[in-house]
Amino acid sequence: MTRLLFYLILISALLTNCGSKRVLTDDLTVFRYNESKGIASLDPAYARNQTLIWPVNQLFNGLVQMDDSLAVQPCIAHSWSVANNGLSYTFHLRNDVVFHDSEAFPDSVGRTVTAHDFEYSFSRILDPQTASPGTWIFEKLDFGADHPRGFKAENDSTFVIWLKEPFIPFLGILTMPYCCVVPREAASHFGNDFGRNPVGTGPFMFKLWREDEKLILVKNPRYFERDETGEALPYLDAVSISFIKDKQSEFLEFMKGNLDFLNAIHPSYKDVLLTRSGELMPEFNGRFKLITQAYLNTEYLGFLCDTSLLTAKESPVSSVFVRKAINYGFDRVKMMKYLRNNLGTPALSGFVPEGLPSYSPETVKGYYYNPDTARFFLAKAGYPGGAGLPPILLTTTSDYLDLCEYIQFELSVVGIKIEIEVATGASFRNKVANSNLTFFRGSWIADYPDAENYLSLFYSPNFSPAGPNTTHFSNNSYDSLYRLSLQTLNPVERYALYQEMDKKLIENAAVVPLFYDKVIRFIPENLSGLGSNPLNLLTLKRVKFRN
Repeated sequence: MTRLLFYLILISALLTNCGSKRVLTDDLTVFRYNESKGIASLDPAYARNQTLIWPVNQLFNGLVQMDDSLAVQPCIAHSWSVANNGLSYTFHLRNDVVFHDSEAFPDSVGRTVTAHDFEYSFSRILDPQTASPGTWIFEKLDFGADHPRGFKAENDSTFVIWLKEPFIPFLGILTMPYCCVVPREAASHFGNDFGRNPVGTGPFMFKLWREDEKLILVKNPRYFERDETGEALPYLDAVSISFIKDKQSEFLEFMKGNLDFLNAIHPSYKDVLLTRSGELMPEFNGRFKLITQAYLNTEYLGFLCDTSLLTAKESPVSSVFVRKAINYGFDRVKMMKYLRNNLGTPALSGFVPEGLPSYSPETVKGYYYNPDTARFFLAKAGYPGGAGLPPILLTTTSDYLDLCEYIQFELSVVGIKIEIEVATGASFRNKVANSNLTFFRGSWIADYPDAENYLSLFYSPNFSPAGPNTTHFSNNSYDSLYRLSLQTLNPVERYALYQEMDKKLIENAAVVPLFYDKVIRFIPENLSGLGSNPLNLLTLKRVKFRN
């Protein structure tokens, strides 16, 4: 069958298939998932959230990649070395990686990737005209006299990056989509439309995009990776992404067999699939598989700690004793069991979530439910039994209203009155970033798998809106430990510093850790090779269906 005929048959089947039949024509297989939030661009320069990262991950590759154990593995670079005490990284590239075929190339045939393509791609991220939200990934680069960009293609197969100071998580950062390689020819040819006409090196190639209806990616027949037996990847013939906005409709499509993947679970139908203990309902055994594991996402409530701001100074939460009373005043274990079917771990340690090697609930003792201790700290703050304590406003989005109402009720028992305000996503984020909220619901999903990514949220030079420190927590001892951790190459010593920082966050009650999230995936019983990882990356190159 010719490639053109293959694609014509495949696209026709994808656009018309409404049933649950897996084999579309002959032995062609397609993996179907839904993206309820829609996809704005397939340009890796703008892949800042999961919605965009997932499809970009199928289309593009970088120097290195992350495996399911969060270990950095070779990708387009087959090897690398680190020298000068962690200040220089030298990558040696494969010579068998080619860009997808595109009209941007002579004769529409993709060419071989070289180190100069990475030099171009990294420069493109830093170019103000690109306006990429990923410029921060290169903030550690050393712009020296002989390498003014901080990186350089020494030749076609050697790429070097220089840092101004050692930064242990840097290799992990290079696995992010921002660092994927793109061809200059395609970026120039398509201009601002490159995000709708992506050209990469990934296991799947862009084929068709119908607005608000369907996005189709097809197998890359020249993909360079192979499995352990030498078989070419990917196994699938195509990926079909739909854009059903309603979560209930998405759920029904999965139940009918029209989708092959359900990520997370909406509260409105969690009891259909899951028991109270978070296991798959017995009636679905043999039909679906449930995949769960630690997810690098901490859900929390944040306090505005900056008393130089009038809003914070006049709020009761300016008192560390009130903040501690709130932390002791509700039962996280019960909250997770009844409101989240135990799909998450109660945050009884610090801010750093489980799933990271420095996470240690034995070392970092967090808050637990103790109403008497909550009352003790209320009295110490000058509000015995809650007398004289004004209502405290907690602002959240609708997705977390049930948790906030639960906490509201629990805290009322110890004498703390909470008023809840529900804000929309954009308005909420703007208020948090600009320090307009004294008590707010927050979450932090790791950009890269290192506790530094979490602890940087409380480093005082990172005050929002310019940085991620939305609580405006400031502590000289904490800042000193943070700076020292950046220079500590020994992982055991660095983890100990991370734990000391986490203890200081607990000691100062800068936040109310709620729970450490879990990756929740539902797939058909006959699907294999999807895997799971603490970053919740979607990797489809090894997915197979059993007939």
